[in-house]
Amino acid sequence: MIQLLLLSSTALLVAYFIGNRKKARAKAGVKLGFILFILASIYAVLHPDHLTWVANLVGVARGTDLLLYGLVVAFMFTTLSTYIRFREQELRYARLARAVALQNAIRPEDEYPGTSA
Repeated sequence: MIQLLLLSSTALLVAYFIGNRKKARAKAGVKLGFILFILASIYAVLHPDHLTWVANLVGVARGTDLLLYGLVVAFMFTTLSTYIRFREQELRYARLARAVALQNAIRPEDEYPGTSA
């Protein structure tokens, strides 16, 4: 039952990713990493004993611990990526606001026509 749930949720993520690929501005490396993550997730769901074997190879006692560590790293990457993206967006808005303010600024000599400064 859990395998069906995990595989269907992975399939939904793949469908969303493919459906919105033109909207995604991620770099090719991030897209490739996402696809590899999905393939690894499917494999880990279908063969959990292999995940434990890989965990033992890298010095982790259980496969679930290895999965948790991977999720923590993925969460940190996502959080950092989101922070950087929002920071860049804030800077773009600030530059746009400055440009609009400068474009709409009234020069002192245009404020009171007929008087010379």
